[in-house]
Amino acid sequence: MPSRFRTPAAAVAAALAGAALAAPCLAQGKARIVDCRVESEGKVQVSGKCRFIPDEGGSFTLENADAKRAAFFGEIMSVTVSIVSPGVAEVRGLTRQGVNSRWGEARRMAGDRACWQGSDFKICAR
Repeated sequence: MPSRFRTPAAAVAAALAGAALAAPCLAQGKARIVDCRVESEGKVQVSGKCRFIPDEGGSFTLENADAKRAAFFGEIMSVTVSIVSPGVAEVRGLTRQGVNSRWGEARRMAGDRACWQGSDFKICAR
């Protein structure tokens, strides 16, 4: 079967070009520390610094700012806000047991665009 590349150098060059094209996608996942507030079950679960991991289309995940501590709060390891349409997101919490529990739909708050309000939870990251 003939090779698409005549030399190993051509194959390496093609691989590097492919990696360069993928680089902008990787930049979206660069985590940073932000101020967070997570309210659920009628109380404030998180108020302070957390790790903000951006994803495509404005979606993001929140985790504990301290990499040495596994849990974000209680049994929750991380909370993910996945944008489904402008101003509307689906929110899930990943538990210690690996269960990706659905919290429900949330809407971006008009008065504070850093916050998302669900039926019984609120998530803010700034």
